Amino acid sequence: MPEPANIFSYRPFWAKRLTPAPFLPMSLEEMEALGWDSCDIILVTGDAYVDHPSFGMAVIGRVLEAQGFRVGIISQPEWSGPEPFRALGAPNLFFGVTAGNMDSMVNRYTADRRPRSDDAYTPGGSGGKRPDHSVVVYAQRTREAYPGVPIIIGGIEASLRRIAHYDYWDQKVNRSILLDARADLLVYGNAERAIVEIAHRLAAREPVDTITDIRGTAFVRKGLPEGWAEIDSTTLDSPGRVVPPASPYAPTAGIAEAAVPVAPPSRPVPVDRDRCVVRLPSHEQVVDHRDLYAHASRVMHLETNPGNARALVQQHGKKDVWVTPPPIPLATEEMDGVYELPYKRLPHPFYNDAKIPAYDMIKFSVTIQRGCFGGCTFCSITEHEGRIIQNRSQESVVREIGKMRDTVPGFTGQISDLGGPTANMYRLACKDPKIEAACRRPSCVFPGICENLNTNHAPLIELYRKARAVPGVKKVSIASGVRYDLAAESPEYVKELATHHVGGYLKIAPEHTEEGPLSKMLKPGIGTYEKFKQLFDRFSREAGKEQYVIPYFIAAHPGTRDEDMVSLALWLKKNGFHADQVQAFLPTPMTFAAAMYHTGKNPMLREGKSFEDVYIPKSREQRRLHKAFLRWHDANNWPLLREALTRLGRADLIGNGKDQLIPLWQPRGTGGAPEGFRGGRPFATQHTRPANNPAHPSPKARRRR
Repeated sequence: MPEPANIFSYRPFWAKRLTPAPFLPMSLEEMEALGWDSCDIILVTGDAYVDHPSFGMAVIGRVLEAQGFRVGIISQPEWSGPEPFRALGAPNLFFGVTAGNMDSMVNRYTADRRPRSDDAYTPGGSGGKRPDHSVVVYAQRTREAYPGVPIIIGGIEASLRRIAHYDYWDQKVNRSILLDARADLLVYGNAERAIVEIAHRLAAREPVDTITDIRGTAFVRKGLPEGWAEIDSTTLDSPGRVVPPASPYAPTAGIAEAAVPVAPPSRPVPVDRDRCVVRLPSHEQVVDHRDLYAHASRVMHLETNPGNARALVQQHGKKDVWVTPPPIPLATEEMDGVYELPYKRLPHPFYNDAKIPAYDMIKFSVTIQRGCFGGCTFCSITEHEGRIIQNRSQESVVREIGKMRDTVPGFTGQISDLGGPTANMYRLACKDPKIEAACRRPSCVFPGICENLNTNHAPLIELYRKARAVPGVKKVSIASGVRYDLAAESPEYVKELATHHVGGYLKIAPEHTEEGPLSKMLKPGIGTYEKFKQLFDRFSREAGKEQYVIPYFIAAHPGTRDEDMVSLALWLKKNGFHADQVQAFLPTPMTFAAAMYHTGKNPMLREGKSFEDVYIPKSREQRRLHKAFLRWHDANNWPLLREALTRLGRADLIGNGKDQLIPLWQPRGTGGAPEGFRGGRPFATQHTRPANNPAHPSPKARRRR
């Protein structure tokens, strides 16, 4: 991996001499109070502006401010016309556009494509404050407002749409978001390294259309530059057998069944990795051929390691979309610098005292790491942040806790979370940097933990202890998801967690109990969860605490058959779990699971020359049924479950015995449609509670009381 420049080593732009803004300005009046006649950079976001390092626009804005640029924020603009995008005037360098911390379509719609009534990133939690496909809409309105100003798009919504991708909401394969947004550049992943270099090069008067060599970016160009070599992706990995569309002029017999064999993969001629590009099947090809879509997904995921990835190119009509290799992860010194910038850790005063639910959740949390090497196929973290863990120093985390204690109103000594995408990947990495740079595995922990992975939790345990020792800190909770297969390798970590950092419930995500769906998720078997639970229960008892592990499960994931849901429901009943809310699988763009959902193929596994076929529970009725199995205890679901169990030949599970799933009788006033989401709130998976927990008694127990 090349050694990049430290993001804080650039010669600062002239405005560095100015005092950092208390809040990045959202109005001309604020700019005037700061003595600014213009902004150098304006960031447009679909979220409320909260100056906290858990909010992406605050991080990017403060990083650019530290480089000496004057940065303004346009938050949740009204999008029916360009005028709101002129609120701060034209920036001297560029507009940065993002949908916010969440993909706007995930934010606005449930897994059943129903509009949500709320939005955690909006004051008052009210919904409807951002458009569908926010990046595209905001970028187009910005272009209308100031046609000549460069537009750079980023954030998770842009990251996951950088090439042709299946869109669950449109139910089709859309082209790269770059083209629909009419943006000049796209930055994907954690964008600090790329956006800092782009800003300085634009400030040096370099035209935006010549900036084509920065890692972690995508752009549109025509033709292959001189000195570059092009590699056809089908020579790296065979896409299987592709069926062409039938010719209307050819005899009908046999045409639809005729398969065109693809040339076997050949050994590519060695070329300079830094001067070659892998050509994926075009947008038009992946629209027409699902095998080619699965192939493109596979090749893209093989080219995500910053140590060995090559540039990608995909034709869209007469234009090529280029994607440079992923950004080099930030070093610890850089991570410390990013998270110790002068954030106010408060919402902008513009919102007065309005509650912003997402802020209330993370107000007293501290990020200690980025990235995830779990490789779960349904999760977009890997595609966005990468598999290499980026860590902060223990000293930096302790300093942030002290600053939060001293400056944030309402601090009571409770730290709500020390974590990141996962709670316990801090300082975990490949034992050998050379192996890490050459690896192309999608997961470091599936089908088992890689022998080259360091699983030592000692640095994390030490960090927890230092955080608890900060004067004024009473409790440090861990709210990020714990990777239980890794935790089970360190009983000392589980003991530390159970003894000091759980407030009664610990959420864990086994996702399923059956091999079919688990193998498509890249998740370990349920036995690993049970091993962790035994450790957790043991250490909780030793600490004299009554604590529960709360498992998450997901319905209707690719590879899940009705029989799998029956087995999961029986496991839930046997273990005394009642699901309060359930979540059906939602295919987010560019993930392996979304490719499975769209194509019915598993891009990770071949059967001969073809990809493995995957069973997809896709109909609304079947998705509803799978959710009903998760809520087997809800009497409203029993008529549907009785019908399904009878159809599956499992009528033996209908009855009043303790080993049967649902009773024969139906309570009066029940039997309607099964419950889905409550109040339209977004849930990544589903929540369960122990049925025998006195704090959450069953309806029967409540009647006895």
